[in-house]
Amino acid sequence: MISYNRFLYDDIGNKYKRKNLYLLEIAELNEKIEAGGDSKKELELQLNKLIKTKKTHPYNIKLNKFKEEEKVFLKSLKTGEKDFKNTLDKSLPYKARKLKIQLFIAEEKYKFYKDYVDLDYDAKLEYEKNKLLKEELPKIIEYIVRETLAIEKALEDRKKIDLNNENKFKLEIKKFKREQKEFLREEKGRLKEKRKQGLISKKAQINEAKILKQKYKDAVTLKSYDSPLKINKEIVKSKKHGIKRNTKLNLKILNSNISDIRRINPIEVEKRKPKIAYLTFPFPGVGQIFNGQHKKACIFLLASLFIYLIGIPYALGFGNYQGKGIRGLITLAEGGRRVDKSLIFMIEGILAIFFVIISLFLLYFSFKDVVKVEKNTIKGIRPNNWFETKSTLGEEGFPYVVNLPALIVIVFMVLVPVTTTVLLSFTGMDPNHQSKFSWIGIKNYKMIVLGKGLAGSVFWLTLVWTIIWTLVATTLAILLGFALALLVNNDRVKGKAIFRTIYLLPWAVPAFITIMFFSIMLSPNGAISQLINNIWGISLSVKTNATQTRIALILLQGWLGSSYIFLLATGVLQAIPNDLYEAAEMDGATAWQKLRRITIPIVLFQTTPLLVGQYVFNFNNFSIIYLFNGGGPFEPSVYGNLAGSSDLLISYIYKLTIEKQYQGIGAAITVFVSIAVMFVSFLGYRNSKAFKEERL
Repeated sequence: MISYNRFLYDDIGNKYKRKNLYLLEIAELNEKIEAGGDSKKELELQLNKLIKTKKTHPYNIKLNKFKEEEKVFLKSLKTGEKDFKNTLDKSLPYKARKLKIQLFIAEEKYKFYKDYVDLDYDAKLEYEKNKLLKEELPKIIEYIVRETLAIEKALEDRKKIDLNNENKFKLEIKKFKREQKEFLREEKGRLKEKRKQGLISKKAQINEAKILKQKYKDAVTLKSYDSPLKINKEIVKSKKHGIKRNTKLNLKILNSNISDIRRINPIEVEKRKPKIAYLTFPFPGVGQIFNGQHKKACIFLLASLFIYLIGIPYALGFGNYQGKGIRGLITLAEGGRRVDKSLIFMIEGILAIFFVIISLFLLYFSFKDVVKVEKNTIKGIRPNNWFETKSTLGEEGFPYVVNLPALIVIVFMVLVPVTTTVLLSFTGMDPNHQSKFSWIGIKNYKMIVLGKGLAGSVFWLTLVWTIIWTLVATTLAILLGFALALLVNNDRVKGKAIFRTIYLLPWAVPAFITIMFFSIMLSPNGAISQLINNIWGISLSVKTNATQTRIALILLQGWLGSSYIFLLATGVLQAIPNDLYEAAEMDGATAWQKLRRITIPIVLFQTTPLLVGQYVFNFNNFSIIYLFNGGGPFEPSVYGNLAGSSDLLISYIYKLTIEKQYQGIGAAITVFVSIAVMFVSFLGYRNSKAFKEERL
């Protein structure tokens, strides 16, 4: 049974009575049938008869007649438009001529659709839209013509300007500039003398000099406007800019008013289900064409080109360097040519999968757009025109448009490498299988968890040291930096700027230099080692003793990291209102109580996310380990030949993958550790007071 609503609705729920009397009659009969009663069968017969005699219905006859007359009118309008274009004054500005043609079309449409306002909502919309254009376009045209004539007059006046007087003025302005510069120099000299005499501060001197310089610029600019030529050029420039800006603004307002008219004039269709969306699903852009959104269709057609010229062909192996698209990811060059490389096949396969995912997203997005427009059309809401689409895209779609470049970067610079690493962890890529390797499942992960095979116990020994290093070194840096910040922030401390400079030096000096310096100084013949030996008689062997190396690394990182914490804490401490401390003192709080109840909670609240980041950073701190002692000292009986006693997991992975070329097991360790670090970091941040209160 065919059914329609008696009313149409816009996007804010306003109700409109149908103008299509045929559809209205069907809707009313349906309501009576649904109500039931003795006459239900009779009503159903009446409805079926109405549907069968659709073409002979009085309203449909009138509507079809209107459509035929509209076709003839629009055809004749094209001819009339060409004739009108030929009658236009060629001396008129191009924009004015274009708007005059638009005005001619609007006037003709206004006259035609005036008689059909009560027949059809489309006719009513055209009538009201063109009525508005007929009223507003002459004002815009008049403005353009008036301002253009003013520009022409100004250009004519420019020809009458005496160039001899202009040359004299140029000499005057040069003289005026020299005088003003001399005056500026003298005033700056007076300021300098005042500064020497201690009458003004250095800051006041600088500010006054800036004011004087601005006064000089303003005076020269003002003097330049004594030139008739200068004034004339500014008038022409201003009016040209005004025409462009104001015309654009007026047309935007006009289009906005037309959008309001479209909103209160619903569309009336016989369609009851969104069929176009399903029929055009494989071809983004085609559905938009059927919906009358041609410019939007062009954008989605680009999506179709991507899908069928890049996405699908690449997934099938066309356009690959050596691989076979997704099939190459499965086979990893097995049975291929001698020059084929599994890694290339893998990367190309991953790219192919991402292209397929993007293609599916584009198909889905296009489908949802067409479905939405069709459903709205059935409801009574008109599809957006290009002006409305641009406005929506600029407002609602702005975050997505802005973030699109970042999303592309994330896909190809982050997700592809991460996916490659994850997949490599399930392969047997090692020194003997660099060119061609195969899938081995979770073998690498079993090796890690059980502490057997290539990784053996090395992984777990390195992990334990990495955790100790992360906790101790980072905590030391935090405590040291915070303590120094508290010390310098104390009101009784003098020369705070000097102390701050000293404490920031480890952060300001490149870490590379500091690490290499202490590495040399702590060598057996280094200055620090010799000094300690001479004073206390203690013989250091930092480079060869694992315990000493680890202690040295922790102390060094504590010193290096303290500067950043010092800077961070100092900023927070300076922002704490003194009122809190004064109130605490009035309540009899001790220094320790103020520290524990006020200072520490506020500092932690502000800095917890950054402190969590410090722990993560030190967990993956490669440079200090590699530069200080290369991960040594080396104990082959304990760590084998893959790691040293001071290696962190990050340096262990580096040696495993880059130096020894065990990429498969290295990737598995990377994935294992990354998941653990992300989980711990998330828990640390989530349980912080800053995160909890932010959610509130």
